[in-house]
Amino acid sequence: MEMVNALGRRKSAVARIFVKEGTGKITINKKDLQVYFPSSILQFIVKQPLAKVDAVEKYDIKVNLDGGGFTGQSQALRLAIARALVKINPEDKKALRSEGFLTRDAREVERKKPGRPKARRRFQFSKR
Repeated sequence: MEMVNALGRRKSAVARIFVKEGTGKITINKKDLQVYFPSSILQFIVKQPLAKVDAVEKYDIKVNLDGGGFTGQSQALRLAIARALVKINPEDKKALRSEGFLTRDAREVERKKPGRPKARRRFQFSKR
């Protein structure tokens, strides 16, 4: 199997990944998964698509993660991994789609409007 690449996005986070056959090592920005995401919940989120298709120990994944916060980054990485798994084996698509791993969460932060403290919040009204 040659190297497969995929892209995942969430909020303002972008995950570019390169997948090749290996022992299950995930390297994010030249750091180990456990070092980059110390939270076990975030590690679980990242590994969900791999666990679904029983490929946790099959592939080495090299990740370039940029932008956003840790939650957005972990979800962007999950999408990228799911997309790469579908490129490798198209039969996995149905299982990953049913779990919602192939759906891009398109919600973005709404921009701040002029004359307002936030996007929709207004300044407190004072009658007198």
